[in-house]
Amino acid sequence: MSDMPKTNPSQPRKASDVAQWDRETDIAIVGFGGAGGCAAIEAADAGSSVTIFELASASGGSTAMSSAEIYMGGSGGTRVQQACGFADNTEDMFNYMMMCAGPQADAEKIRDYCENSRDHFQWLLDIGVPFKDSFHEERAIMCLTDDGLLYTGSEKAYPFAQQAKPCPRGHNLYVEGDNGGPLFMKIVTDNVAQRDAITVEYETRALTLIVDEQDRVMGLVIRQNQQEFNVRAHQGVILCAGGFVMNEDMLAKYAPMLSAGTEPIGNPGDTGTGILMGMSVGGAAINMHEGFISLPYYPPASMTKGIVINDKGQRFINEDVYHGRLGAFALRQLSDRIYFIVTVEQYGDYERVSYLGAQVAGTGETVEELEQELGLRQGTLQQTLRVYNEDCERGQDSICHKAAEWLEPLEPPLVALDITPGRGAFVPYFTLGGLDTLPSGEVVDPNRRIIPGLYAAGRTACGVVRRAEGYSSGMSVGDATYSGRRAGKQAAAAPRN
Repeated sequence: MSDMPKTNPSQPRKASDVAQWDRETDIAIVGFGGAGGCAAIEAADAGSSVTIFELASASGGSTAMSSAEIYMGGSGGTRVQQACGFADNTEDMFNYMMMCAGPQADAEKIRDYCENSRDHFQWLLDIGVPFKDSFHEERAIMCLTDDGLLYTGSEKAYPFAQQAKPCPRGHNLYVEGDNGGPLFMKIVTDNVAQRDAITVEYETRALTLIVDEQDRVMGLVIRQNQQEFNVRAHQGVILCAGGFVMNEDMLAKYAPMLSAGTEPIGNPGDTGTGILMGMSVGGAAINMHEGFISLPYYPPASMTKGIVINDKGQRFINEDVYHGRLGAFALRQLSDRIYFIVTVEQYGDYERVSYLGAQVAGTGETVEELEQELGLRQGTLQQTLRVYNEDCERGQDSICHKAAEWLEPLEPPLVALDITPGRGAFVPYFTLGGLDTLPSGEVVDPNRRIIPGLYAAGRTACGVVRRAEGYSSGMSVGDATYSGRRAGKQAAAAPRN
């Protein structure tokens, strides 16, 4: 046992200051969520001894809290896609994901993900993850049936559908209800337990990294039962400690726009410790200003037939996009209010099935009446609806390009929901910034030079998904599990020091 004083993730410990190594392993993994579990399985299967250090008393991380939809496709389609009649093209998947990431896109990382996505699906099957060969046609944020495939993003919406042939890639586990995350992590945890080469130490906090005189990562410092121990990692350390959505100071510093959200999505361990540890040894942290933020306006799917306006009475988005894209666009509006306008019929069973929770801001037996209730300039909403209804009649949205299947004239009586972030609606969020890595999972410095002995995966790394406006459900769990595997294999291939 070491009697070194307590330290923090932003100050690495020098190997020369280590009096003794209390534990030894080939690969040390920080965090036992989807990324950490998959990294451990791959590393162990490649012949390395692995120790996972998990802060909580059980595995799971944020993956266990999710629906665990997994975004996969390309190469002609997965077994589920093909069974449902979809032959997914890798280039379409690549082009779609490049558009999603926008100017922040890492083309090399996205290419690697897309070209190996079908193999990743097979790997998941091999470890026992079940998928049913059925397609869920209804528009939904998450699949509450046991269907295995659904559209989970903006694949069929403008401008994505004009550049990449739409294809459903959200793979839902073979389980009813919002239970995919717990089932997925149970399967991963069972696989970890079956491998003698993997040791898991729960209720263990990773404090900081240990580096030698050449700044190679040699191991890490952990705390168990109020005592600190030095862990020697002969092949490397893989950081899978989640993002920083639970760290208010880091959010204020790096991603202040997320303050418009109402509900952080993550586990208590998402405090940015892994990112800070990587930064302390020279790792570059990128895309830190970005995050997922959403206005989950469907279900019911009928809400898609309504329109979203700002306080000028103007539309600013095609309402058939993914709910995260609406959230991102809403934050850009120089408006005091944002409203969702629907007919009474489209409102339907909103109060019973909606996740949004937005309050009714006004109703109107006429457009003029609703306009007055919302405090809009006279004639503004009337003009917007006049143009919109004309476009619905001819089947082409000339303003925002909503797909024809969702075009239905808005005739009174009308209902307006106040979806302004911060005024009662449910606005979930999590971070998308992290350590810069190669597709292999190796952490790099600002000049993209590899930090020897250090790897990162999941939300500790900056992965394939970079922006809320281009997010699709399943991209985060897909990225976490795939990047974890890549990091595990790469670390296991490193020489033992």
